[in-house]
Amino acid sequence: MKTVEIYTKNHCPYCWRAKELLRIKGVDFQEIDISDNSEKALEMRQRSGRQTVPEIFIDGRLIGGCDELFELDERGELARILALSPPSGE
Repeated sequence: MKTVEIYTKNHCPYCWRAKELLRIKGVDFQEIDISDNSEKALEMRQRSGRQTVPEIFIDGRLIGGCDELFELDERGELARILALSPPSGE
């Protein structure tokens, strides 16, 4: 099972979309809300080199934000990275 971490902020529509896609795919993830946590926000910036949320890591590897997550899914690469089984009927 892959470890998926997602740094988020309250009221972020991109964070919501990314989490919803992961839920639809049946992926368990650890959400790290940096809204009121400057230490975790600094940790995210140090790990990703970026300021924006969401920042998504799979097994410690940065895959990017919401747009990158959806692009990986559209190309079929997200399932491969996560080693997901296709839904029944496909």
